[in-house]
Amino acid sequence: MGGTPFGKALGGNGRERARRGQGQLEAQVLAALHHAPGPATAAWVQERLGDDLAYTTVMTILSRLHAKGAVTRERSGRAYVWTPAADEAGLAALRMRRVLDGEPDRDAVLTSFVSALSAHDEDVLRSLLARAEDDGRAPDPAPGTRREDGSDEARGG
Repeated sequence: MGGTPFGKALGGNGRERARRGQGQLEAQVLAALHHAPGPATAAWVQERLGDDLAYTTVMTILSRLHAKGAVTRERSGRAYVWTPAADEAGLAALRMRRVLDGEPDRDAVLTSFVSALSAHDEDVLRSLLARAEDDGRAPDPAPGTRREDGSDEARGG
């Protein structure tokens, strides 16, 4: 079960490093789980991240990721085994939704985001929105936004 610890593979340098931020730790834990051959224990994750990280810290990060819906867990004897809840693209989308949900002015954030998209990304987004609308899966407007009519202006386009 050797190999390069994910903490070192992802830019860490063992004990010489001061402290990793929570976001960095979460990313490293998720990277380890994505490279696991199947559901993994916290001890397995700790081993992959390097010996400078306490088991309790790994458990805390896994529990936080579970509360955020980024990982699932299942009992295996007295311990849990952990699995990513989605592929890396799905987890990135989850992070994007969390950031958006934390902003008071969703319209401004979305406007700024869309205005900075490349032409290709804008085309992909338009295609996905059209497909969702055709499938009858158009999302409800976000809290604080109103869609009172079906005009293009009401849809933001």
